[in-house]
Amino acid sequence: MKHFMIKYQFANGTTEEWHREIERFIAALNSDPELKGKISYRCMKNRDDSSYYHLAAAADEQAIKTLQARDFFKHYTERPGRSPAAMSW
Repeated sequence: MKHFMIKYQFANGTTEEWHREIERFIAALNSDPELKGKISYRCMKNRDDSSYYHLAAAADEQAIKTLQARDFFKHYTERPGRSPAAMSW
């Protein structure tokens, strides 16, 4: 199992848009037949500032490769304000 922690600083748009985008990403992960149960993704807000911590876990390298090939992952990582290096797994 590989674990990742990604820190984001909320900067653009509304928090509602940000939360919907994260919800769409997690829903896509959970509904993908090849990834279901192989990728875990959680998001938590830091109570002291506007940063968020995204915690991800992948069962194996194949799950990561499958995720990276998905259009929903590409869309999620290409959004403004996201660090491609942080999301590259």
